[in-house]
Amino acid sequence: MESRWLSLAALCAGTLMIILDQTVVNVALPAIAADLGFTASGLAWVVNAYLIPFGGLLLLAGRLGDLLGRKRVFLAGLAVFTVASLLCGLAWSPEVLLVARLVQGVGGAVSSAVILGMIVTLFPEARDRAKALGVYSFVQAAGGSIGSLAGGVLTQSASWHWIFLINLPIGVATFVAAARFLDAERGSGKGADGGSAVLVTAALMLGVYTIVEAASWIFGAVSVALLTAFVIRQARVPNPLLPLRILTSRSVAGANVVQVLLIAAMFGFQFLVVLYLQRVLGYDSMQAGLSMLPVAVAIGAVSLGLSARLNTRFGARRVLIAGLGLIFAGMVLLSRAPIDAGFVPDVLPAMLALGIGFGTAMPALMVLAMSDATPEDSGLTSGLVNTTAQVGGALGLSVLAVLAATRTAGGTTPEALLSGYHLGFTVGAVLVAAALVTAVVWGRRTTTSRKVVLAAQRD
Repeated sequence: MESRWLSLAALCAGTLMIILDQTVVNVALPAIAADLGFTASGLAWVVNAYLIPFGGLLLLAGRLGDLLGRKRVFLAGLAVFTVASLLCGLAWSPEVLLVARLVQGVGGAVSSAVILGMIVTLFPEARDRAKALGVYSFVQAAGGSIGSLAGGVLTQSASWHWIFLINLPIGVATFVAAARFLDAERGSGKGADGGSAVLVTAALMLGVYTIVEAASWIFGAVSVALLTAFVIRQARVPNPLLPLRILTSRSVAGANVVQVLLIAAMFGFQFLVVLYLQRVLGYDSMQAGLSMLPVAVAIGAVSLGLSARLNTRFGARRVLIAGLGLIFAGMVLLSRAPIDAGFVPDVLPAMLALGIGFGTAMPALMVLAMSDATPEDSGLTSGLVNTTAQVGGALGLSVLAVLAATRTAGGTTPEALLSGYHLGFTVGAVLVAAALVTAVVWGRRTTTSRKVVLAAQRD
């Protein structure tokens, strides 16, 4: 096997470990609370202490990869994440666990922010790049789908400590493989503006905090103000952290807008469908986890075996639109799921549509998002893509969960709960429809712009 494919395997192993850690902890929260004595409000911070630094540091970490070398940054983040996982697994008090989770979030952001940029550099040919991004998209999507199942198995068969300790052998093996197979890259050596780094990190952390905690609008307003100041600063400093030419790229801007909407819908789906299976259909945690496997299998079958050929033959934009259409159909089916649903006739078709659609759409979206990335800016573009995914996920989870809970109005009967979940799935379908419209309009404008450029070149 070529060394670059071994490099891809190492990068994907790191991605899987980080993605799993975002979801595997959810099932173990009751056991963690009972063992360490968390309060109800404090328990939420087991998740938020990870998400806030993770979402806030992605953009900065991506730029650091361009400046210092992406391999160096990836290995540093991986080492921090692995050591923090050990501390999480050994945690003897709530305070120790929360500090360790915060450090985990830092390490996860630093390592994951540069992965897409490294893949683009490893695979410059369009066909090989499409295959590599298909593998990467599969690992991301499958990791999110199986996280809850893995958390349930580890917590029931061993203890909650092992959801973190399992990262140690994976992290060490990934570090060794990455150090061996990844080519060392020299960074650009240009210094980035420190004030910009402070502004964007504070803005993103505060924005993610506002979303996950449903905090006061004042925090959101401060986040927007800081982000605005950051953008203004980028136009004035000689070495901007985020060159504005990246934001003016139609491929980058359009892909990130689509991703925010798509990931918001899919994160909401993963949260709501498990509640629907357990609280309306009466599934236990293991049955609910197993019911998610068709999504992971469908994503794997498409993204690993078919997506690259589809992107090469039909073009990434057309494939993206087709995938979004399938996801929309799956959301609509779930929005009409009955209270006495059978899994095969009523739930499985929606699961397959969502899995096939996501496995089709995500690799195409990654191809489009990274299509204009230069070698000097690929780490930053990678960090931007990961940032919008993180913000979209937090936004979707918060908004859809709140809407579903509001519709039930405190009711606990299956009928009341189903009404709330139907609303959540309906809003998810609307988000996907907005992503679909964006993809169509953005694609038309991009095509028109290219025709104008070609005509000008001929003249």
